[in-house]
Amino acid sequence: MKVRGLLVINLLLAAAMAAFGVWAASRLAPGTQLPIHWNAAGQVDGFAEANSALLWPAAMSALLGLLMAAIPRLEPLQDRLEASAPVLRATWIGVMLLMVYVQVMIAAPALGWAIGPDLLLAGVGVLLVMIGNALPKSRPSFFVGIRTPWTLTDTDNWIATHRLGGKLMMGAGVVMVLAAFVPLAPEWRLTAMIAPIMAASVVPVAYSWWLWRSRPVR
Repeated sequence: MKVRGLLVINLLLAAAMAAFGVWAASRLAPGTQLPIHWNAAGQVDGFAEANSALLWPAAMSALLGLLMAAIPRLEPLQDRLEASAPVLRATWIGVMLLMVYVQVMIAAPALGWAIGPDLLLAGVGVLLVMIGNALPKSRPSFFVGIRTPWTLTDTDNWIATHRLGGKLMMGAGVVMVLAAFVPLAPEWRLTAMIAPIMAASVVPVAYSWWLWRSRPVR
């Protein structure tokens, strides 16, 4: 799997984000605090000093880009890596875009922009849809996909598990996108965020075990 192009784009984007962060911070008075965390109701409940708040998304983007670039070199199952490349690329691109939006959302109060966390929730939902759509195309891998003892040792189990997991993850993404725009009480919005992700995480693992347990003894 070729990663150089995406890595270069990621690092250039992180550098642009850092420059934007420095520029935005320079427009603020010393000691200005900016929001860095929002609760389920969309209300700010965490602040940090402007420089730290504006620069951490750039640092996180660069760090995650280096991690994504390292995964193909660390993967023992090199002969199957290319089949899982769409999952890795979808995750990588989605995370890059989310980090950009997080930085813009943090900078918004300093720049007089009215941007809330709803679009971030929608962005996470879109990312889940992208990953879910790519999951069924993957093949056994130690770093990408739903890795259980039963999927890693049986390609048929991997394929069936990832078909189900992909559908559940896409469903979770759709629910999160809807939750971003439908007026909900904070507790219901939190449920809409957590429950689908838990289902998309736990159900495929149980299904993978059930497939292994149900197969004829060989």
